[in-house]
Amino acid sequence: MSYSEIIKCLYDLQDAEKVIFKEKKFGIKSNNSLGIYHKDLKIIAKDIGQDNELALQLFDSGIYEGRLLCSKMFNPKDITEQLMEKWVKTFENWEICDSFCMGLFSKSEFALVKILEWTKRDSEFEKRAGFAILASYCMANKKSENKLFEQFFPIIKREANDKRLYVKKAVNWALRNIGKRNIDLNIKAIETANEILKFDSKSAQWIAKDAIRKLESENVNILDYPREIYRNTVDKS
Repeated sequence: MSYSEIIKCLYDLQDAEKVIFKEKKFGIKSNNSLGIYHKDLKIIAKDIGQDNELALQLFDSGIYEGRLLCSKMFNPKDITEQLMEKWVKTFENWEICDSFCMGLFSKSEFALVKILEWTKRDSEFEKRAGFAILASYCMANKKSENKLFEQFFPIIKREANDKRLYVKKAVNWALRNIGKRNIDLNIKAIETANEILKFDSKSAQWIAKDAIRKLESENVNILDYPREIYRNTVDKS
């Protein structure tokens, strides 16, 4: 598909009622949105495949769903810090923030750099981006040892008092995902949550209680990463 064909496809799927529904149901406030569900954009992106040139054109179209498609079509190996900084400053809700962070940024060579940088930012969705990359990186990186992830516990504690909804949810998300990597990090994540529980803020209390409840659950899915250590077998995936 050409750029013009993709744009036509997006406008054919336009639904103003879905724009309203997404805002009311999921808190997704977006400018220049056509009202297309994420699942439908995934189908379009899969049909097109990776195409950096088209992805850049779609981002620069200014159409909200065009930008979501960009996050699904750009090759993570080709991302630059300049592009990451350009894009992160445009994030206006959790959906587009997480789409870029999970599908693209966490798979780039700059993932760790941006976790450290962006979790210090003041902007709500730039800070969320740092924690969203971390949460996704915990699942995508199957080989790194615990020391790499232990460095993030002080950062999580540092930001646990942020009362903004989409920051505190991302802080909690990152803490839980570190705790799902293996039994040792699970124990340390719960210890960190108990330390956060002592903080005198509603956001810290929520982050800690939710993390403890889920990480101590009988149904918690411990992934045993890295598996060559925790399963004593080489991970073939």
